Amino acid sequence: MSTWLISGSSGLVGTRLVQLLRHGDHTVVRLVRRRPNGPDEIAWDPATHALPDGALDGVDVVVNLSGETIGGRFTDEHRAAILRSRLDATTTLAEALAADPGSRTLVQASAIGFYGPRRPGELLTEGSTRGDGFLADVVATWERASRHATAAGVRTVLLRTGIVLSGNGGVLQQQLPLFRLGLGGPLTRRDAWLSWISLEDLARAYVHAGQTPSLSGRVNAVGPEPVTQGQFAKEVGAATHRPSWLPTPAVGPMLLLGRQGYDELVNTDQRVSSARLEGSGFEFLDRDVTAALRRALA
Repeated sequence: MSTWLISGSSGLVGTRLVQLLRHGDHTVVRLVRRRPNGPDEIAWDPATHALPDGALDGVDVVVNLSGETIGGRFTDEHRAAILRSRLDATTTLAEALAADPGSRTLVQASAIGFYGPRRPGELLTEGSTRGDGFLADVVATWERASRHATAAGVRTVLLRTGIVLSGNGGVLQQQLPLFRLGLGGPLTRRDAWLSWISLEDLARAYVHAGQTPSLSGRVNAVGPEPVTQGQFAKEVGAATHRPSWLPTPAVGPMLLLGRQGYDELVNTDQRVSSARLEGSGFEFLDRDVTAALRRALA
């Protein structure tokens, strides 16, 4: 069994990843920004690039999930926090790995926001060009911050994650109250594509990336069957036994997120390919959105 050092372990994805690794008898050490509660925690301060000496001792895989949530209004302060939190954490870990590379692996969170919010008519692969917008700029800068580790020979995997489906957080959790009131529906154009992945499969993708020596570079972490907004709303409606034909007025999300937040987080159209992940030997538990929703709402 191997030893994993994880930042951002208290978040939605990190919590499930830690459970999955421990169930598989791996050793998990969590990086925390408070006083450690036990030997399986190490205090760090990415804002000052402070990682204690010896933090990498015995570690096989480093997983970086740290970053300010992108949910909320894109104020100047929030945008700065989104970018800075990602750069600080990634730079701290990548530089530490570069100084002591060993035979370690870095599995780094990333996002399909790289492709820009709207790419109608395209099937987006890891070789697709960078899109426009704030989040595309953030992801490009975020990914570049891992270059210190890569240059030192550390195998690095950048998982560009799609919309994570979970009943305990993320976009789905925010939509469920509307659907349960019978007011749920598409958030944008019915024919706009949505690239999703179940929380379970995303956690498994991190494990797969850490344990697959042949895999490196950018990898889309999305389910194999993207759906349109219309299809997604229909499936959520069926899962909650509620109608789903009524489009959600844009004014609601705009009030919560502001115009830029709405434009980049809600009014999206991204059909992203999972071919590289599957080609590396990964097998999805939830191949379609029906199965993913069933698991999320169980």
